[in-house]
Amino acid sequence: MAFQQYLAEEVAIDHADGVVSRREALRRLALLGLGVPAASALLAACGGDGEPVASTTTGAGEAATPPTLAVETEEITFPGPEGRTLRGAWAAADQPRGAVLVIHENRGLNDHIRSVAGRLAADGYSALAIDLLSAEGGTAALGGEAETMAALSGAPQERFVADMKAGLDELERRVPGQKLGAIGFCFGGGMTWLLLASSEPRLAASAPFYGPLPDGADFSGSPNAAVLGVYAEQDDRVNASRDAATAALEQAGLTHEIVTYPGAGHAFFNDTGPRYNQAAATQAYAKVLDWFGQHLA
Repeated sequence: MAFQQYLAEEVAIDHADGVVSRREALRRLALLGLGVPAASALLAACGGDGEPVASTTTGAGEAATPPTLAVETEEITFPGPEGRTLRGAWAAADQPRGAVLVIHENRGLNDHIRSVAGRLAADGYSALAIDLLSAEGGTAALGGEAETMAALSGAPQERFVADMKAGLDELERRVPGQKLGAIGFCFGGGMTWLLLASSEPRLAASAPFYGPLPDGADFSGSPNAAVLGVYAEQDDRVNASRDAATAALEQAGLTHEIVTYPGAGHAFFNDTGPRYNQAAATQAYAKVLDWFGQHLA
């Protein structure tokens, strides 16, 4: 799936689920380059009445349980391709068992993604949450979620790949001798698949969460990566590429496991969002730690 199309559909589904109003959805789609007729048609195709989506955290009206303890992240810069400077949030494990690149959702590098890096570090995996909008001055410089999404839509995939590889370079520098992994969510899940398809033999493990599969994905250039593909039962749009992902992993001969969490929807791992599902998120994180324990530690 083209990532521009994926991002536009994200807006339409947010509207259908009542996360954003129709007016805000049209504004966001305009920033993505869709005119009013095309945007209106996309909103209609995705359906929904725009009513607020019910939280799936623990039950109606209940607050989310805070995530496990996390290491505080440090804002860093590091060398990128073509002389560019990249930004990220770094969390160092006391006694690292591996090093993990964390790839953000279509909201950019925010506090939620920083917390994921911090949780991984607390559990023994030094982590770098990369900002794929470093070329635009960083996520914080863009002003809001809509502008962040538009900037991601307008950037070339080749730049994302080069920046992610530079992130792996930085992990090698900071945690020498450790095996490397990658984890990403939503848009970042798609980026994780893209990194695997870019021929990256340094990856020993990866965990793409409900991310779109790039068209024609071929993972044969990443022969050492053990892949844990995480999906949500109620995420039909992304699940449409699940079988293709499985086939590509099998074709490449990669160690892999595909897990679909029942009763969960897209973005269920994000404890700051309306679709957070505590039970599924807890199980998925335990699964990730087990996977990294097998293939990174």
